[in-house]
Amino acid sequence: MKSRNIIILGISFFFILFASGFFFVVDQTKQVIVLQFGEPRAVHQSPGLKFKLPFIQNVVYYDSRVLNLDPAQEEVILRDQKRIVVDAIVRYMINDPLKFFQTTRTELALNDRLGRIINSSVRGVIAQYELNDLLSDKRNNIMAEIFENVREDQDNFGIEIVDLRLKRTDLTAEVQSNVFDRMRTEREREANLLRAEGQELSQKIKATADRQKIEIIAEAEKQSNILKGEGEAARNTILNDAFSKDPEFFEFIRSMEAYADTFKDGSTTMVISPDSDFFEYFENAEGNNQ
Repeated sequence: MKSRNIIILGISFFFILFASGFFFVVDQTKQVIVLQFGEPRAVHQSPGLKFKLPFIQNVVYYDSRVLNLDPAQEEVILRDQKRIVVDAIVRYMINDPLKFFQTTRTELALNDRLGRIINSSVRGVIAQYELNDLLSDKRNNIMAEIFENVREDQDNFGIEIVDLRLKRTDLTAEVQSNVFDRMRTEREREANLLRAEGQELSQKIKATADRQKIEIIAEAEKQSNILKGEGEAARNTILNDAFSKDPEFFEFIRSMEAYADTFKDGSTTMVISPDSDFFEYFENAEGNNQ
């Protein structure tokens, strides 16, 4: 009995294993081509349990979801002769598995062929524009133009291109260096200009201050001379009044002032006639002493 059960289990296992070769499952995210001796025999794009002949047929699965293609960066010379590096990305779906199999067979092969087409379109379109266009609202129009150019080849590969974007549009390292050098030179020129303007303003302020200083000093000297003149005039008036009231006393005071000015250092030498009026009060003083 045990031997019979073992035989039945073995036959059942072999039958299940053999029967499983007739069926395969298509997932919701996949689509399948059935190949017989390497040639397509059937295409299945709907999910479910599918049939195939074991041993002589095999299946190839393709993704039915949106896929990304990120081709190599491309260097482009713009209309204004600037060099930039463009990095684009494309999103696509395989909508005709049979055509896809016949033209590229694998996603890797598609990436290579479609990547060249994308870069060629990128060069052709962007070369018509200037750098400022890529930084303005025209950028969307440029992407749309490239997108339409690439879509012209989508049917040849059995795919549908659903989106194309420019991830980066950067100046090359050499151009960036030149731009930075020009910016640095421009900033230095502006700094020198500001310094020159500052020096000019400083000189103007200094000149104004010097002029005001001279004017203030001149005005002060003017006022001083005026006051001095007024003082001299007042003095002369007083002296004249004194002279008119007592001429002899006035002459005496004037002589005393002259003596004080003449002999103030104690070593004055004078060559003058003894009978000069200058010694009048000396003589009178001697007579009085006698």
